[in-house]
Amino acid sequence: MGAKRAVVTAGTGGIGLETAVGLAEAGFAVTVVGRDAGRGAAAVERIDAAGRAAGGGAVPARFLRVDLSSLAEVRGLAGVLGAEGRLDVLVNNVGGFFVERREFGGVEASFVLNHLSPYLLTELLLPALTASAPSRVVAVSSAAVALGGRRFDSAEPGGSYYGFHRYGRAKLANLAYSLDLAKRLEGTGVAVLAADPGGASTDLSTRTMTDPRIVSPALRVLWPVLGRVFARSTSGSARDAARSSLVAATDPGLAGRTGIVIGADGRVARPARAATSPAVAASVRQLSERLVAERRD
Repeated sequence: MGAKRAVVTAGTGGIGLETAVGLAEAGFAVTVVGRDAGRGAAAVERIDAAGRAAGGGAVPARFLRVDLSSLAEVRGLAGVLGAEGRLDVLVNNVGGFFVERREFGGVEASFVLNHLSPYLLTELLLPALTASAPSRVVAVSSAAVALGGRRFDSAEPGGSYYGFHRYGRAKLANLAYSLDLAKRLEGTGVAVLAADPGGASTDLSTRTMTDPRIVSPALRVLWPVLGRVFARSTSGSARDAARSSLVAATDPGLAGRTGIVIGADGRVARPARAATSPAVAASVRQLSERLVAERRD
């Protein structure tokens, strides 16, 4: 059969790279997806070295250059991966949030990166994942879902833009979608799990988490305290933060389990209540289907 195959999006640095390294150490043939060829080459070198040191590495890792903010490129990536057949693990690690509002393809950027892109990739790869069953989809989530608005009539809720709140809303959309997908796929052998990495010091956190504009004015009043809380919550290592994704992707004790969240401690955690709402899941799915149908870019 050969080595099991795993794909990690945004896998050239931070939590994604550490997840890819851990998968290689577990014997997977790993594909990392990202935008920067230089970072991709360095990531592949490190992943292969880790695989060899762990006694694996029979199949070299590879890098695929894809801009995951473009739905057209996501479709192209799915075409490449789907044509290759076997896919045992898909880790949707891509994510990001912004201090000021941006758009990708006419849709608010945080919603694209944190939900729409992984949603589309997952849906397009379901045939490959089903054919490779037992297989797993891992959605990297966040505690920020607690700050996410629960209405999904449109990609944006309206009102002023605060990056951390939009990030939490997009992560809530993806978590609700993932838990709902787990129900849809029951009996197929494809398990869908979410992983909450907790906090880590990454390029994303150091660029954005020090700016009080990411939260609403009501919370900015508390920034002297809240800023310190954010700093502590993002002081951990990316390797530690990758633990939840690696448990979700590889732990044999989770065989046959689906629709669960793995917390930062590597144990099953209770999902945010809003993410388990059938109404939220239905509205997220309807919005996602409409947006990807409308945008081919």
